[in-house]
Amino acid sequence: MSEQSLKERTAKGLFWGGLNNGFQQLLGLIFGIILGRLLSPSEYGMIGMISIFSLIGTALQNSGFRNAIANLKQPTHNDYNAVFWFNIIAGCSIYVILFFCAPLIAHFFHHKELVPLCRYAFLSIVFSSLGTAQSAYLFRNLRVKEQAKAGMIAVIISNIVGVTMAWKGFSYWALATQTLTYILLNSLLLWYYSPWRPSLQIDFTPLKEMFKFSCKILATTILTHVNTSILNILLGRFYTPREVGNYSQANIWSSKCYYLLQGMVDQVAQPLFTVVTDEHERQLHILRKLVRFTAFLSFPMLLGLSLVSHEFILITIGEKWLVSADYLQILCLGGAFIPLYTVFSNLIISKGKSGTYLLITLGLCLSQILIMLLLFPYGILTMIVAYTLINVLWVFVNHFFVKKYTGYRMTHFLLDILPFALTALGVMCITYACTMMIVNPYLLLLVRVVVAALLYYILMRAANVVVLKECMDFIFRRKTL
Repeated sequence: MSEQSLKERTAKGLFWGGLNNGFQQLLGLIFGIILGRLLSPSEYGMIGMISIFSLIGTALQNSGFRNAIANLKQPTHNDYNAVFWFNIIAGCSIYVILFFCAPLIAHFFHHKELVPLCRYAFLSIVFSSLGTAQSAYLFRNLRVKEQAKAGMIAVIISNIVGVTMAWKGFSYWALATQTLTYILLNSLLLWYYSPWRPSLQIDFTPLKEMFKFSCKILATTILTHVNTSILNILLGRFYTPREVGNYSQANIWSSKCYYLLQGMVDQVAQPLFTVVTDEHERQLHILRKLVRFTAFLSFPMLLGLSLVSHEFILITIGEKWLVSADYLQILCLGGAFIPLYTVFSNLIISKGKSGTYLLITLGLCLSQILIMLLLFPYGILTMIVAYTLINVLWVFVNHFFVKKYTGYRMTHFLLDILPFALTALGVMCITYACTMMIVNPYLLLLVRVVVAALLYYILMRAANVVVLKECMDFIFRRKTL
């Protein structure tokens, strides 16, 4: 593939990935505000406790085959067909197991109301299995536009369903139904947009070759889910649903921000790195550009949300959630590094080093669990600070292995991210100092957002930053087409 063609496909992938994630996060913002006002922290906490089981169940159903297919040079119909039927069988089997385990889950968290909620919410695993092979086809062929359309339609309808049910008084059932509706609609729309169709000639032989790679992706995905949910698990065990809900709300808002960028990068990074895997210099060049692009957006977005966290929570979902504003402020500081973690992880996977990816994630997971168990007697805030610091540290652990496989030195990495990180930090400090006398929360939120955005743009423009120029060129060129 020519340099120009690859660059164009990457730009389109980032554009559609950004449009999809931006649209979903914007709708999530609007409907999240409505749901936050309609529901209580305890109701959010009930869903937060059991989310880890749905995530792990979906990971087992998927078994890493989406990434395994993306790493194949020329995947065939038999490859997709084997994955499709395996996912269906695995998804249904896992649901049956979790259905009968629901009383044990409820006993662990000391809430018998979780039994019917688990059995209902875990249907997401079955629904997700319907679209895994179609998703793999679109992902492998960089059909980001089609994935974006499916996601946008599904998120609109599911959010409307969730808000309507919450307004009618269905409590945490509204949140569970919202998720189920999104997954089912997204799976059905992936069928609509994907030209690939399964056949009844079932042969699981291709899975043997892919499983050598995918099993490590599977284990890594499970560990990642455990890591991201460790606070929900421990808080659900040792604290009240209200406290789980306050943390969950903060985590939801911080993740909406970094998922916007993480989703953009994740749509194109692994297929892109795989295409140029035999061209060392070209791959390193693409890696550095992706890192700079990610840092250019990630640091101002997350540090900006941290700056306005209290005003944002107060204005959007109300005073009852103010405790979560302190948590949000801290989580955003760590969240600024998470998209960089995604870039490095995709590079490692594209090199076929799923074992390395597994070991990195295992180290992170074990560190998180050990430290959280040691710190939970000291309070939630202490746990969140430690959780954030460990996640930032692990970006540099990832970099150690990326350097080993690509020669991407630490000095280059720091040169690629520090200009954006320090500029964003400086902008937020100046904005805070200039606006700290404003009392009205509505005016304060507006002024801080406008001042910080303009100041960051002016500084980037004055420094003639290449990433900014390329982004603006692409946006304005699309407008003229």
